[in-house]
Amino acid sequence: MLVHGITESRRSWDPLLERLASSHDVLAVDLRGHGESEASEPYDVITLASDVHEVVEALGIENPLLVGHSLGGTVVSAYAAMYPCCGVVNIDQPMRLDDFQATLQSIESMLRGDDDAFQQVMTMVFEEMRGQLDDEEWERLASLRRADQEVVLAIWAAVLDAEAEDLEAMVDSLASAITVPYLSLHGTDPGEGYEQWLCDLIDDSRVEQWEGLGHYPHLVDPDRFFDLLEEFEGSLGEVRSE
Repeated sequence: MLVHGITESRRSWDPLLERLASSHDVLAVDLRGHGESEASEPYDVITLASDVHEVVEALGIENPLLVGHSLGGTVVSAYAAMYPCCGVVNIDQPMRLDDFQATLQSIESMLRGDDDAFQQVMTMVFEEMRGQLDDEEWERLASLRRADQEVVLAIWAAVLDAEAEDLEAMVDSLASAITVPYLSLHGTDPGEGYEQWLCDLIDDSRVEQWEGLGHYPHLVDPDRFFDLLEEFEGSLGEVRSE
């Protein structure tokens, strides 16, 4: 089960689909307000995760392996806290949100400004996360983005508007409810002490950092990503058979 990042769509996974589908049943979804899905409030992460679960349930899928990038990493984490699955791969979305909150609050006036200001700051945000993506792939992703101000602000509201201690408590509650193996892959630095912090919350978790690759490590180095995914999936035999 593949879940994309904010403003993007299921098509962001296209370069990986053929190889994944050669050995797996693969489902990539458009979150509400993204891709070809309708825009419909609310947009909180619990609702987004529940949407994904409705698709899984409707198709009769049992214990999916969840792979989420960016916002999708938060969505699949919430899914794992609420519904059965065999494991989670979270790509470049730190679950500790204090730094992310500070970043969003520093650009809040532009995020809440007119459409020109909003589009400008969203372009800036993504440019800063590009990392080592080549021009062709970067242009492909840019063509898929649907930066809807209402949708983005609604998704980020929980981070923008929360008191720091309330945000921390929310994350702690969600993460500590995850009991399946959890792999956190980062192409950008998740922050000092992040691995220990995550392992304290999620017993069966590990952090893999591919320094300097940027926000899309799975697209910058897909061969390495497939190797990592195969290794992680190989450790899930007991969970998948339950």
